[in-house]
Amino acid sequence: MIKEQQAINSHDQVDLVSDRLTSVLAPSSADVIGSPTPRIHSPLNDLPSRGPELIDFAKTIFPNGFMPWQEWAAIHSHKVKPDGRWATPLNCIVVARQSGKSTLMLSRILMGLFHWDESLQVASAHRLATSLEQFRALVNLIESSDDLSKRVKRIRWSHGSEEIEVQGSTGVNRFIIKAGGSAARGISKPETVHLDELREMHELESFASLRYTLLAAKNPMVMTYSNAGDQHSKVLNLLRERGIAAASGVVDDIGYFEWSGASDALTDENFAMANPALGHTIHIDNIRSVLKDPPEVVQTEVLCRWVQTISSIINQAAWDSCAEPELELDTEKLTWLALDISPDRRHCALVGAQKLGDERFVVKLLHTWENERQLDDRAIANDAAFYCRKYPIEHLLYSRKTSGAVAARLQPAGIPIYDMDAAYPQSCDELLGAINSGRLRHTNQPELTAQMLSAVQLRRGDGGWVIGRRASQTAVCASVATALVTHFATRPETETDIMVG
Repeated sequence: MIKEQQAINSHDQVDLVSDRLTSVLAPSSADVIGSPTPRIHSPLNDLPSRGPELIDFAKTIFPNGFMPWQEWAAIHSHKVKPDGRWATPLNCIVVARQSGKSTLMLSRILMGLFHWDESLQVASAHRLATSLEQFRALVNLIESSDDLSKRVKRIRWSHGSEEIEVQGSTGVNRFIIKAGGSAARGISKPETVHLDELREMHELESFASLRYTLLAAKNPMVMTYSNAGDQHSKVLNLLRERGIAAASGVVDDIGYFEWSGASDALTDENFAMANPALGHTIHIDNIRSVLKDPPEVVQTEVLCRWVQTISSIINQAAWDSCAEPELELDTEKLTWLALDISPDRRHCALVGAQKLGDERFVVKLLHTWENERQLDDRAIANDAAFYCRKYPIEHLLYSRKTSGAVAARLQPAGIPIYDMDAAYPQSCDELLGAINSGRLRHTNQPELTAQMLSAVQLRRGDGGWVIGRRASQTAVCASVATALVTHFATRPETETDIMVG
């Protein structure tokens, strides 16, 4: 314990140049200093720690080593039981952006490669670009050190399967990166797994598959890093629940360490709790300059506090302004229907749309299906056929990825189906434009409204976006179906819609 305390106190005036640095403070100008200790943490103990080894190593690869909070995290996430095994084989570090998570992670990876003889380490992030950025940073650190570079056997660049091989004391130690949901594929007995951007991991299955790869490891460890999440951050939320339960006395071997504001008040005290790099690599003025950003963004990014939804794409005020409860679909008017089924096949929605004139159109949620186990394709097809005969439809719109089985049952009955997979990104963009312009009108149905306001924006690699079905914890089939019908409801009446000249 004495050695640990000395290690913590020895870096009170650290000035770390991190990989995500935006501004650097001179110690004399620091009027707000970030907290070196987390506001929420799992129980601490008096076990010895290998954290001081990591702290000393960081001094050799970064000009000023770790900041105080990084030292604290290094020490308490690397406690060792009498049998030599990690006391907390699963660690979750939650802290506001640009606080130095990546510096801590890179140091830990290099320590495992060059000094702790971990035969295999795996790192993964939700975005491949993040993993590649981390890999490049690792390679740069290695190449800038003669002691490290001379032990490298191979560095492999392979877009999503990058690898570093290092000569260890007992054999070759490897580090590899894996992108997103593929993180567990082809992996055998890793010693340590590093997961960045944990708030973006929305599927428990992906996390579970990684955990099972560690079962045969000699002394496995999972290190996870994130800032605050929202209702869709399934894995992070689960770990947070475990961490809070452990802090209240529930027996658990998780190491949970959260730097966050105690309330949503925009005060220096809360800024210091959530941003431990304040006074070291972040100036308080930089924090204050972003406080006029959207409140939910400030709460998440600055105060590291949970909000209901971070990336909801539909503005509630804009959606509410489109309400006309008295509107109904006309059984004599050309209609477009759209069907969408959730990826877990527990929810389904059917939405109809008709033009009103003056470029306006109305959408209505016609039918929903729910089943705690799995929906019946035949039952959905029979119900949908009723609406296809009730209205004079041009197409029943669907996604082959989610609703292909239902569409296959409808087509033999003479119902005109139309696969919207290729047009889906465009449909989402058209939906947003129609809402913001007021051209879309709806009948103020509570279920449709709830799903529309839960629609989460999922960015695509080509710069576009879609409503992410899997990104949403709640069902958003109705919002997806609304996007599909919008594509046809906003179609120009004539080939020449805009007069030129």
